[in-house]
Amino acid sequence: MMGNSFGMGSEKSRADSDVVFRDLILLMLTGFVIVAVLLLGHINPKAAAALAAKDVAPPGNVLVEVNWPPGMDADVDLWVQAPGDVPVGYSNKGGAVFNLLRDDLGQQLDLSGLNYESAYSRGIVPGEYTVNLHLYRNRAAVTPIPVTVLVSTKPDVQSPARQILMSRVDLTREGEEKTVFRFKLTQAGAIVPNSVNSLQRPLRSGTKD
Repeated sequence: MMGNSFGMGSEKSRADSDVVFRDLILLMLTGFVIVAVLLLGHINPKAAAALAAKDVAPPGNVLVEVNWPPGMDADVDLWVQAPGDVPVGYSNKGGAVFNLLRDDLGQQLDLSGLNYESAYSRGIVPGEYTVNLHLYRNRAAVTPIPVTVLVSTKPDVQSPARQILMSRVDLTREGEEKTVFRFKLTQAGAIVPNSVNSLQRPLRSGTKD
């Protein structure tokens, strides 16, 4: 009888040990999953940047945004000019009306992989606006570089942005500067009829590089 009791006790001990081992493994796996979820935003900066950009409302009243293919190592510069103001771009990031919000250098010092630049105005000045693109550097050595350009207006900060112009432009060589839009706005941010054109008007020549 004692032998049987000892055998049963050993089996019970082994069963208890198996349960403890399984519980320990489950706890470790659960902890690993929790840590992986918490670190996801740091492991995938592109996803984190996209979520952050989605949640932030764009500032300003006249918004100009440009983007080109993600991961392409090309430095495209946005240049804008408001009525009666100086040209605004990478070498002159602020004027009386416009500010350059982001100067994208392509893949240099950029963990997100996204390629975009944007500028915004403080208020809406009636008159002619100019939007240019400049291919500063093309490290990707791929041409053409397709760039999408969006122009939106917001009569006040609380209102949602309303897109008024959109175009896709191909840049083919370093140093090339193209006028994408010239257009006139009313005080309320509406386009003056028949005022939109793309007649070339250089903006970089009036700035210090």
